[in-house]
Amino acid sequence: MSLVENRFRRLRRTPALRALVRETRLSVDDLVLPVFVEEGIDAPVEIASMPGVFRHPEKDLPKVLKRAHKLGLKAFILFGVSHHKDAAGSDSWSDKGLMVRMIKAAKKAVPDAVIISDNCFCEYTTHGHCGVVCDGDVDNDSTLANLQLQAVAAARAGVDMIAPSGMMDGMITAIRQALDAAGFSHLPIMSYSTKFASAFYGPFRDAVDSNFKGTRATYQMDVANGREALAESLQDELEGADILMVKPGMPCLDVLARIRDASAKPLAVYQVSGEYAMIKHAVNAGALNEQAVVMESLLAFRRAGADLVLTYFAEDVARWLAK
Repeated sequence: MSLVENRFRRLRRTPALRALVRETRLSVDDLVLPVFVEEGIDAPVEIASMPGVFRHPEKDLPKVLKRAHKLGLKAFILFGVSHHKDAAGSDSWSDKGLMVRMIKAAKKAVPDAVIISDNCFCEYTTHGHCGVVCDGDVDNDSTLANLQLQAVAAARAGVDMIAPSGMMDGMITAIRQALDAAGFSHLPIMSYSTKFASAFYGPFRDAVDSNFKGTRATYQMDVANGREALAESLQDELEGADILMVKPGMPCLDVLARIRDASAKPLAVYQVSGEYAMIKHAVNAGALNEQAVVMESLLAFRRAGADLVLTYFAEDVARWLAK
């Protein structure tokens, strides 16, 4: 008689058994597709460090969103590649600026989708920093005032969700006050609440044509700090954030799990450009199976506690899930 009493393998014998007891599941409803839009171009521009990802012309945005929406994707976050940059990023709160134009075009193309604006300034400033630069560093409170202008402009354009990504202290309070005062108390805020100063963001800077030089370590988080990571998200929850986010994803599964244990708020994770690029380059080198690795990584995010995942693989995943 065997001494093994708990035979876990009994429930792994067939695909049907494994499916019956699967703890974590993934669907298209969990995915958010990031989309890059560049003004002043006539054809898509592939991002060399992110194979298969493009900066799209403004005229193509409706087509891009409709294609993805037809696959079942229901949420999109928009990133503008501006040709009208200045020191403050003022084009991002202009009623005729790129951010407003993108939102209006997106809502017209897919009115029942969730359109999310990435609310930051790095794509719109000549220096590439995430706010107003004074004496070589980003001034927190001056940036908050501009962030209020930007959020209200996005709201007036018809955005469904505001997503501030600059890691300014007090940004959720400032945005919430501005939105409420302008009559947009119904709009949710998805905060990049725990955003590390990560080396995994490199390809994104290619994607948005950023002129950034230097460091964002004075306002983004030290990758070594776990307790602070939790405190940052809990602070944004206190300020009124409706969804919390961890960025980057794969190096931060421990952080995701800690926030999940401490908060009942919906939790997002961003599988960032460097994570995408690593997988793509490994696949192109024949080292990894793309579908298997991507699905495993997304399930790991969900297992760690994420409710939604921002990923450049969203369209591919939608196709795989449909099969």
